[in-house]
Amino acid sequence: MLAGLNEDLAFPLLLPRPKISERGPYYSSVKGRRVLVTGAGGSIGSELVIQIAGSKPEHLVMTDHSELNLYEIDSTVRQGAPQQSKLAAILDVRDREGIASLFAGEKPDIVFHAAALKHVPLLENAHNLIEAVLTNLVGTMNVADACARHGIEMVLISTDKAVHPTSTMGRTKRLAELYVQALARREMSDKFLQVRFGNVIGSSGSVVPLFRRQIAQGGPVTVTHPEMTRYMMSIKQAVELVLNSSALHHEEGVGYGLYILDMGDPIKIIDLAEQLIRLAGLQPHKDIEIEIIGARPGEKLHEELVYPWEPLQQTRIEKVRVAVPEPNEDLDCAPFEELRELAYDREHERVHRLMAEILCFSELQIA
Repeated sequence: MLAGLNEDLAFPLLLPRPKISERGPYYSSVKGRRVLVTGAGGSIGSELVIQIAGSKPEHLVMTDHSELNLYEIDSTVRQGAPQQSKLAAILDVRDREGIASLFAGEKPDIVFHAAALKHVPLLENAHNLIEAVLTNLVGTMNVADACARHGIEMVLISTDKAVHPTSTMGRTKRLAELYVQALARREMSDKFLQVRFGNVIGSSGSVVPLFRRQIAQGGPVTVTHPEMTRYMMSIKQAVELVLNSSALHHEEGVGYGLYILDMGDPIKIIDLAEQLIRLAGLQPHKDIEIEIIGARPGEKLHEELVYPWEPLQQTRIEKVRVAVPEPNEDLDCAPFEELRELAYDREHERVHRLMAEILCFSELQIA
C-alpha cells in the first residue's frame, strides 16, 4: 500500500457525493458572510461550494461558464442546504463587464477564484495558448481588479505547476500569481491571498479516472515515465485546507499571503497505477500490463511547491504553511495590462513573447 494512499484516495469516484454538513471552527472567513466562488462547477470549485454551504454563509454566489456544471452544483446545494440563500450565475471570468456587474449587484465579502483551464498537454497547442491566457491570467486579473475596486477579499487557487513552469498552464498560473502580488502591493492591501498545492485525486482530467477506465477495459494502463512523481491529495482535504488558509489569513493576516499546502512526499505515478490495479483484485504486469508512453508536452518529471526564495513557516494549522517570499518591488501591473489587451486581440506571437519577458524578469529580479 502506498504511504498515505487509502481507498478514499484510490477510488473517489465510487464514493457518494460529499454531504453538506456543518463545518468546524476554522471557517470564520465564510461563516455569516457573502461568498462568491468562480469555476463553481469544476472539481475544486464544486467542493468549495459544498464545504462553504456547510459553513452557513449569509449568501453564496456560484459562477461558471458551463451551464451543465453550474446546474449540477446548484442542484447539490438546493438538496443539501435548502435554506441557503444563493445565486447560480452563468459567467465567464474573461468578461470584465459581466464580472463588474455581478460584483456590484451581489456585493461579496470574499471571492474564491477557482476558474481555470488545467489540462497541461491540451493547452500546449498554439490555439489553446490564447485560451489559457484569457482564462487563467486575464480571468484572474478581471476578478482581482473587481476585488480591489470593491475592497473584497480574494483567494486565488494556484498550483505547483506555477513553480519554474514548463507548460502553458504553469506559466499562465504563475503570471496570475505575480499579477495578484503586484496588485496587492500597488493597492497596499492585505486582502489578497494565494493557496498553492499539487494534484488532487479524482479531479476531472486526473490520472485516477483514466487508470480506472483502462483497468476496466483490460489494460494496458499507460504511464508517461517510470520515474514521474506528483504531489497528491484528496479534493476534500485540499479544499478544507484552502478554507483553513483563508480563515487564518482573515483572522491574522499571516505573511505575504502565499499559503502552501503540505502534501507529504510525492508519489510515483507508476506506483499509483500498480496500486490501483491491485485494488481492482488484479496483478500488475500480469493481469494488466503497464505501458510507458513517454512524457507529454509541457509535463515535468517532478513538480515543486515553492521557489528557493519562498522560505516556509509553519502556521497553527496542520498541513498549512505560509511562504514569506522576497517582494519583487520592480514588477508592476503595467506589463500585465498590455498582455491582457494583446490576449483579447489574439496576438499569439506577441502574447507568447511578452509572457516570456515577464516571467524571465520576475525571476531575475529575485535571484
